[in-house]
Amino acid sequence: MTAANGLQPPADAAGGGPWPADDSPRLIQARRGFSLSYQGKTLLSRVDPQGQADRIALAAPKHERALYFCPSPLLGYGLERLIEGLGADSAVLCVEADQRLMALSQEAMVNLLGDPRLALVRTGDPASLCAYVRKRWGSRRFRRIETLRLSGGWQLAGDCYQALADALRREIALDWGNAMTLVKLGRRYLHNALRNLRLLARTPRLETLNFGASPVLLLGAGPSLDGTLDALARRFGDLSLPAADRPGAAGNFRIICVDTALPALRARNIRPDLAVALESQHWNLRDFIGLGDWEVPLAMDLSALPATAMMLGGRPLLFFTPWTGLDLWDRLEAAGLLPERFPALGSVGLSAAALARRLSSGPIVIGGIDFSFTLDSFHARSTPSRLDLLRKQDRFHSLISPGAAFRPGSFPARSKTGLWVRSDPALRGYRDLFEQSFGGDSRLWDIAGPGLPLGVQTAEMERAFDVLETPCPDQGAARAAEYPAPDAAQAALRAFIQDEREALITLRGILQGEIAVPLEELERALDRAGYLWAHFPDCAGAEGRRPGAADISFLKRVRMEIDPCVRIFDSALDRA
Repeated sequence: MTAANGLQPPADAAGGGPWPADDSPRLIQARRGFSLSYQGKTLLSRVDPQGQADRIALAAPKHERALYFCPSPLLGYGLERLIEGLGADSAVLCVEADQRLMALSQEAMVNLLGDPRLALVRTGDPASLCAYVRKRWGSRRFRRIETLRLSGGWQLAGDCYQALADALRREIALDWGNAMTLVKLGRRYLHNALRNLRLLARTPRLETLNFGASPVLLLGAGPSLDGTLDALARRFGDLSLPAADRPGAAGNFRIICVDTALPALRARNIRPDLAVALESQHWNLRDFIGLGDWEVPLAMDLSALPATAMMLGGRPLLFFTPWTGLDLWDRLEAAGLLPERFPALGSVGLSAAALARRLSSGPIVIGGIDFSFTLDSFHARSTPSRLDLLRKQDRFHSLISPGAAFRPGSFPARSKTGLWVRSDPALRGYRDLFEQSFGGDSRLWDIAGPGLPLGVQTAEMERAFDVLETPCPDQGAARAAEYPAPDAAQAALRAFIQDEREALITLRGILQGEIAVPLEELERALDRAGYLWAHFPDCAGAEGRRPGAADISFLKRVRMEIDPCVRIFDSALDRA
């Protein structure tokens, strides 16, 4: 008797079937279809395996834009019924961790794998699976993950399949979280970037800056920064000068800090060699209060608040983190204007780590990047939030803020020292992203303290400072940032801005009915001006997908975005 999928049951005698009689999969005749034995376990019902799987598939909740995660599908029982009842834009992802069972599934499911709504993957790596789903179906395609166990094969690697499903849920939540951030802040990111274009022709080029193989001390603004700075001053003495002018071991390493840590360093007379600013809103301006006479090199994201460019001497080194994919970036790059590109990590601490890894080939010691807080401390001493807390202290307001420390969503977590601290989902997500992005870099050393472990090697304070004293073999490779050729850069910038402005004016004329063009040309114009609609709720995080040019509501919303951008381009031409 032959199974519906074409597989033949093996003979009972040893070696008489398609698999040897050891721990390989063995088909067993059942009342309806075949059962399966593997590694001493029966993975499909001996009574009615196909009917049982069909009933599970039919009873599964049906949702639109759901990804049905089916671990170890084996013979594919139930999948046909599941696909028949799929909601709109839903899909089925079958995952097998075992190589022999994967070969079995590929043969049994050959007639189903042609359906674009179904995929069969062999992997046990969460990152690889998330990358596959993104490549196969795109980001923000699904709203939920539904785990559906159509066989008993999942029991062979239960923890592995659970980790895969959890990773998919986190990835989907991250996609939608990023989309919501883009909806709220995408217009601000864009307007900031367009206003900052005028800086490209007259500010130093970050890509020309290099620290050689100098060790780097990377500082965040977490509560553990206080202990690190105090110990740093005791070990190295006067750190008020740039690295090149500091005597002895103090001149061997460079200091990179996030913008919020600047007041804490200034209070201890420690001068960083580079500060990093990422914030697109006005909140980080408090970090520069009282630092007007402090000329510290500042690396600033292209989408950061334009007023930040006037701080610390007014000569920022621009870098670029793409908050979404736009043709605008390709045009900037083709014009030779796009600053050095770094991955969009969402946190100034993570961006500072990415910059440190690019600027130096030497070891990087990390302090103050905690992703945690205590009952009375969210940042280091002398930072704006800590000073606010001190100013508000009176008979009715304590330094301990239980409302903030125990706000909904916060939770206790163990620090690197084993002591309990507080964290929240956002901070924990950044910590996980730090480990995912930098965990494999053996150059990174995290100073032991009350922060969350970062997934890199940890060292006690004095051992970490020993790393900073490591002699630099090619100190001469370090070089300062260079300025662009002013006339050529200014001419290229003015030409770019003029082209963008004229394209927007043409699109405005088309939308107002002043210029008649075929629908195809309007589609091309909308694609070119993708930065106008990339933050719309129906477009954010959708990888360039948008309503068609026949959608009047969409066209009206696009029209409203044009005039502010034209005014920004006009202002940029006046100042370029």
